[in-house]
Amino acid sequence: MGRILGVTLLALVALAGAVWLAMRVPDIPFATLEAAYTSPTSQFVTLENGARVHFRDEGQPDGHPIVLVHGFSASLHTWEGWVGALGDDYRLISLDLPGHGLSRQFPLEAVGTSGFVATIDAVADVTGLDRFTLAGSSMGGHAAWAYAVSRPERTDGLVLVGAAGWIETEDEAASTPLVIRALQVGIIRHLIKDLDLRPMIRRGLIGSFHDQSHIYTAMVDRYAALSRAPGHRAAIMHLLSGNAERLDATKALMAAIETPTLVLHGRQDKLVPVSNGERFGSTISDAELIIYEETGHLPQEERTAESAADVDDFLTRKVLVSSVSAIAAQATGGAVVVEDLNSP
Repeated sequence: MGRILGVTLLALVALAGAVWLAMRVPDIPFATLEAAYTSPTSQFVTLENGARVHFRDEGQPDGHPIVLVHGFSASLHTWEGWVGALGDDYRLISLDLPGHGLSRQFPLEAVGTSGFVATIDAVADVTGLDRFTLAGSSMGGHAAWAYAVSRPERTDGLVLVGAAGWIETEDEAASTPLVIRALQVGIIRHLIKDLDLRPMIRRGLIGSFHDQSHIYTAMVDRYAALSRAPGHRAAIMHLLSGNAERLDATKALMAAIETPTLVLHGRQDKLVPVSNGERFGSTISDAELIIYEETGHLPQEERTAESAADVDDFLTRKVLVSSVSAIAAQATGGAVVVEDLNSP
């Protein structure tokens, strides 16, 4: 009986191993991915650490610049709606973080808070930006507020969209989607790293949107293809391991941010709880908070027109006015002259 059980167990292990080997998929060369996912506005810059960063420079060339930073496992494609909605008036520069999209990350240390901050800085340099508004989604929102902390002289506005960065409470950790919790287990990460991640990607997207109609086949295909870029699966697993370098949000750090800030968050966000947005709104001194009802983790995609209009309104009231005033003060030696358009 014991021999039969042993043989059966070995057969099951062999079968599981054969299935695992059959499900493994190779990397997709960057040349193939670039042919499919670059646009006429795509550009690349190589950083000092060897990372080759993909970005797009779009919209109104003379408009106020907004740098857009995507979230975990995503790419600059998440901002295409805002580029279309804001491009007539603003200059929109979106980028792929190292280990994501069409950006190549070498070494792995480029994947983390300081590496992401350095990436934003390099793209700002190569595109000739002095001061700009910085918008970030989820992990990109984490990178955005970290950039505002370390480079306040370059950020004239900050937009945090479902931004991450606070240490999870026990209740928040318990509500983390099962697929994310599973990937935080080392042995599971090791076993699935080289597999076709399409099923998990689809489940992750289902968890990201409140309105499932925003998920379409080409979106899943793009996420799946870009996840197979050389080095990307290792980068994603590195971030999930908790070993990637990061800066945690604290009340003291947020209080140090003096940049005018707009916080956007979906009420039904299952990945970054709305309480995180409320904390950013209450601890950053010059912050405004907008919570979208019936909205998940990606308001820029699920509430494109509404969220873009809110950004335009915020910039018009809080950022562009300040820029005009500063220019006027320089021109008049410090005295700002405001013209009354209603006077005869």
